[in-house]
Amino acid sequence: MQALAWAMAGCAGLAGGLAVARDPGARRARVLLARRREAEWRPVASATVRALFDRRREWLCAPVAALLAVLGGSVLPLLAGAVAVPLVRRWLRRRERRREREKAAQAVTALCGAVVGELRAGREPGQALLAAARNAGALGAAEPAVLAAARFGGDVPAALRQASAGPGLDGLAGMAACWRVAVNGGAGLAAGLARLESALRGERRRREELRAQLAGAWSTVVVLALLPVLGLGLGAALGADPLRVLLHSPGGLVCLATGGLLEAAGLFWASRIVRAGEAE
Repeated sequence: MQALAWAMAGCAGLAGGLAVARDPGARRARVLLARRREAEWRPVASATVRALFDRRREWLCAPVAALLAVLGGSVLPLLAGAVAVPLVRRWLRRRERRREREKAAQAVTALCGAVVGELRAGREPGQALLAAARNAGALGAAEPAVLAAARFGGDVPAALRQASAGPGLDGLAGMAACWRVAVNGGAGLAAGLARLESALRGERRRREELRAQLAGAWSTVVVLALLPVLGLGLGAALGADPLRVLLHSPGGLVCLATGGLLEAAGLFWASRIVRAGEAE
């Protein structure tokens, strides 16, 4: 009798579980929870993978050098790959720093516009800066000092000028000057910051136009860099085996060293000319 009762209870539990499993509401809840967990973990995983890839992109030179070493039967491509890794890392870091400077400059421009909007909405200058800088992220490492000065009535222009020493934050010096003039001379802070925002946007627009005009020059530099690779491919297609000639014969080694030096000098000179034009 007791066994029959236990069997009936087990059947009832199993039936209840099947009913819950078949219940569309419960199934929908499970699907929603699964999607929510996937939506929560997917950005974290993608950001982690992207960060690891961004930090290790220079090591892509290693498999390329290993492939060339296998094809050419020499260790010289491995040595060239070892030399290329720090050079590529330096170039990637320089490009990342330039992107961070541009992002910071855009954040400063947006901060000026946000402060102007808060001032025209009737806020006091300190309150306007606090409200605008909350989500702007344009003050860099000096953000606590600037916000503390704005909240407690400190020297906001001095804090802004100190923050302008960060990369890409030069516009904060102009913001500090506008703040100083408005406090000491009684001029309108909103009007000064609006003109500063317009000037920063104009500078950014001119920089983008100059970069667009120099895109052709950068394309020429890239083509010059790829010409030796194209020559090696054409030689291999014609059956000349250029890698073995360059890596295993005295004349080929001399040509390889001379061509590598000339290639590096040409790329350096062309890049310097284009960067000088971009700086202007």
